[in-house]
Amino acid sequence: MKLVKSLLTASALSGLLMTASIAADADLIAKGDKIFNSKTKGNCFACHDVNGKKIDGPGSFGPKLVGLSYWDDKLLYDTIYDIYTARGLKISAMPAFGKTGWLDDAEIKAVVAYLKTIN
Repeated sequence: MKLVKSLLTASALSGLLMTASIAADADLIAKGDKIFNSKTKGNCFACHDVNGKKIDGPGSFGPKLVGLSYWDDKLLYDTIYDIYTARGLKISAMPAFGKTGWLDDAEIKAVVAYLKTIN
């Protein structure tokens, strides 16, 4: 009986932690969405259209973002932080958002969370 009670308690606690984690993820995704679509922060939509998302006036200068849910988080982060180093590029229209200080670490992580919702 003591084992069953311990298992039920552990199950309830892990359920609470999972709920808190999902809520935190939703908040992070919402923050990333706001940065992505903000003209004063990321302004990503100025160059990128996004598969499966309704964006008001997406740009066409950069590639359409597709299948990012399958990308590695670190590669997405590094690409936003400094596309030149992450991809070994010498020329890109995309700014190195992190390296230049345009976005801080938390903001880049939020954008990554949002990008991971793109199929």
